[in-house]
Amino acid sequence: MISFEESMRILESLEVKPTGLQKLPLTDCVGRYLAEDVVAHYDSPSAPTAAMDGYAIKAEDQALGELEVVAKTPAGSEVARVLRSGEAIKTFTGSLMPEGADTLIPIENVEVQGDRILIKEPVAKGFSVRPVGENFKKGDILIKRGERISFAEVGVMASLNKVYAKVYQRPKVAILSTGSEVLELGEPQTSPAQIRSSNNYTLEALAALHGAEPIQLGAVKDDKASITDALQEALDSADIVVTTGGVSVGDYDFVKDVIRQELGADVAFKGVVIKPGQHVMVAKKGEKFIVGLPGFAYSSTVTFLIYLLPLIYRMQGSEYRPKMVLATLKEPFRKRSKKTEFTPCNVSIEDGEYFVDFAGNREGSSAILTNMLGANKALLVTTPEEGNKEIGERALVWLINSL
Repeated sequence: MISFEESMRILESLEVKPTGLQKLPLTDCVGRYLAEDVVAHYDSPSAPTAAMDGYAIKAEDQALGELEVVAKTPAGSEVARVLRSGEAIKTFTGSLMPEGADTLIPIENVEVQGDRILIKEPVAKGFSVRPVGENFKKGDILIKRGERISFAEVGVMASLNKVYAKVYQRPKVAILSTGSEVLELGEPQTSPAQIRSSNNYTLEALAALHGAEPIQLGAVKDDKASITDALQEALDSADIVVTTGGVSVGDYDFVKDVIRQELGADVAFKGVVIKPGQHVMVAKKGEKFIVGLPGFAYSSTVTFLIYLLPLIYRMQGSEYRPKMVLATLKEPFRKRSKKTEFTPCNVSIEDGEYFVDFAGNREGSSAILTNMLGANKALLVTTPEEGNKEIGERALVWLINSL
């Protein structure tokens, strides 16, 4: 087996080609990844603009004490005349500042008397005037290629009248559970030795949350021919094929042999000194990836987070950036092995500092997925060299619910 650090170096060194490109209507782009830089093709604002309701004036004219109101400019309109000394033009939020004006004095700072205003409280030159390019300037790269499109990105592109955006296609991730004891959803249980298929649905949800297009293949029995056929069909339709179960050292763990022998895939690594999920396997067939995950629910979930998310993001022209923070332990932590461990925990923030506890965790095997329930769940990450930790010590925590 190799170390966790070595597995990540190998994963990073593998060539991952982004999926194809497509143009989508702007409103269909939320959650997708940009395949082009978004560049401003004009200044915003393109001319000095009023930032609030008031009167456009020359700053120096405030010394006169009163000014004549000669026009008004509702938003969307322009004043043809040039502002002269001693004059004011009533101007509204978002209106272009008239030529000759350099300051906007708020309504609250004046007293209106007929067609004149009295200056009650002067303001500094340039007050409440948005300069040219305050928002962005022509030629600015506003959103870089590879960025995930969220609400702000949609708003900025809409302001640029970008009807369509070029995005990366969603990578197709085929998910297959293996095991003769695994029952599909809705299939009746005929023996207490049978278990309900859940891994493939957990991983389908994870793939979708991170931008992939999951292909649900259900479960297949522990039969080498059946597994070979299922994996070959999956490779024909997907960019990444993910299996759960069949990668350990049991008599019926056929997946690892099928990947190597029947499919002829190049194995990047098989076996990593981590807990859970030490029998994880990553292989490549042409430009496609096959990732064999352990069969236990918690193990397959954690190893998917570790080894699949980087591939999924790179295929979308981006990089997966796990959010790691240092957190203070509220209760003792007991290290269970000399491996890199990923332990479920709860994270809270108090006075701007992260804290960790293990309330609600069920001790036991790597099959306990309920330890991942809750919006504040995270993974405490400890190296092989680290041991037990006491209350008040700091530890590295992976905020897995942070997209």
